[in-house]
Amino acid sequence: MKSGKMAEISVNEALKADKSHHWDAKTIAFTGGGTGGHIYPGLAVIEALRHKGFTGRIFWIGSQKPLEREIVEKQSVEFYSIPSGKLRRSFSLENFIDLFRIAAGYFAARALLAKTKPALLFSKGGYVSVPPCRAAASLGIPYVTHESDASPGLATRLNAGKAARIFVSWPDTAKYFHSEAQKISICGNPVRPSLLASSPERGRKLLGAPDGLPIVVFIGGSQGSRQINDLVREALPMLEGKAFVVHQTGSAHFDPKAHAPIPGRYLAKPYFSEEMGDVLASARVAVGRSGAGMVWECASLGIPMVLIPLAGSGTRGDQIENAQLAAEAQAARVLSGDTLSGQAVAAAILGYLEDERAWEQAHRAALELSGISREDGSRTTSADYIAETLLSMISMI
Repeated sequence: MKSGKMAEISVNEALKADKSHHWDAKTIAFTGGGTGGHIYPGLAVIEALRHKGFTGRIFWIGSQKPLEREIVEKQSVEFYSIPSGKLRRSFSLENFIDLFRIAAGYFAARALLAKTKPALLFSKGGYVSVPPCRAAASLGIPYVTHESDASPGLATRLNAGKAARIFVSWPDTAKYFHSEAQKISICGNPVRPSLLASSPERGRKLLGAPDGLPIVVFIGGSQGSRQINDLVREALPMLEGKAFVVHQTGSAHFDPKAHAPIPGRYLAKPYFSEEMGDVLASARVAVGRSGAGMVWECASLGIPMVLIPLAGSGTRGDQIENAQLAAEAQAARVLSGDTLSGQAVAAAILGYLEDERAWEQAHRAALELSGISREDGSRTTSADYIAETLLSMISMI
């Protein structure tokens, strides 16, 4: 990705706006939640900060969902929950009720930020991030926000106005922020630095993959996808002898009988946790949805993708846009609508496995998509770039 230029804004002005706050340069707050896609990229930035020598206090402001606390605290990060309400674009009685939750979240976040006095707040988006960002602005605490998807969610749109910096993953996303164009930095989506240290050899050993067969990983997400699980079943006979298929079914959809292992051909697990990095690194091709996490983690490892975007009335179309942009970058092939079948999935996979030039082109395109060019021509990752920016900002205090 050709970007990485610092946005031409006066960060000094943002940082010096309210000297009465007495910022603590050794404390950085993070916020975001609602889904894992709003948490894992933030944790990637935290990991990068620590790798770069930041030893100060880092804490997270999230929702009251137990899973969010579990994910964050597992990374040795302090977690504080606040009341939160969803931001719906359509009319609903729940909107009225959630207004009170949002207001309560604002006052809870403001009290926490006033007490902890962080130098900076990093927002990863999601509905829980809006009250902390508004509270930070009221206290004179500068904050930055990051958007993973091609089109920004409502929370990012609301947070953008008073942000000191707006990080976006895709160049196309900048068009949604006409009045804040000077604050935009295009930097991809952060992935954990530890993911980049994953080992294909460890992955193959962990999976028990046979020698001589490429690995194809189907990722149904942590909750799973009935559609993708059905497509695996349909495609599996066409991949026999040509690939070892690894299948994350999702905990809600795992059936020990239906997903029993087939030696040398197929292995299913409800969910891969810490080992997912090594599993992905071992993949010749990855198949799954086109959420930001899937796209950017595969891209960072140079894995060609077959993407099946989630579509329909229950989505806002972000996965379709992500998939289209990945395909335009030549890092992925996209299947949807009438073109979607087990046979089509198998054909797309074999199109990579049986054509070395096609695989190599997609491999190079994926790596190019995930990297960022600095002004001096060197390359870095999204997590490192954002971490460097945050450290630069707090060094001005």
